[in-house]
Amino acid sequence: MIKISNIIITFVASFFIMNAALADGHKGSFDFHTGWAAGPVTVIPVGEGHIMGTGVYKGATFNDSGSGYLHNGEAQCFAAFEVNNGVGENKGWCAWGDADGDRLYTSFVGDTQKGVNTIIGGTGKYAGWTGSGPWACYDLGANGSNRCNQSLNYTKP
Repeated sequence: MIKISNIIITFVASFFIMNAALADGHKGSFDFHTGWAAGPVTVIPVGEGHIMGTGVYKGATFNDSGSGYLHNGEAQCFAAFEVNNGVGENKGWCAWGDADGDRLYTSFVGDTQKGVNTIIGGTGKYAGWTGSGPWACYDLGANGSNRCNQSLNYTKP
């Protein structure tokens, strides 16, 4: 009888431990937006209707919920791009921050207005994260400013 009760107690304890491990927030997602200013940007015409270039972008980032990951942080990105007859491609890397000074690093690919961020590293609370998510950007005017909406699905170690 003691053997059966030990097995039952072990099973029940294992169930609660497994549920706690799955519910501790190791996976999740969040939405954030960034206002950007471009500069410097270098553009090289390489043919009729065909350009290549690089750019540095700096901005401020806000979690869409008003708090949480990457809220009230700075952001910097470096991009290389190519546009041929109106069809564009860009690739680059970003460093995102939050009010605590922790950083999340991503690489990105896409066309000139939408694509995917992939987490490549981080510091503080973002150390060891992996994941990815979409981004979409919208021009705000002729002065090189734009706004991007991003989502990240992440896994913490």
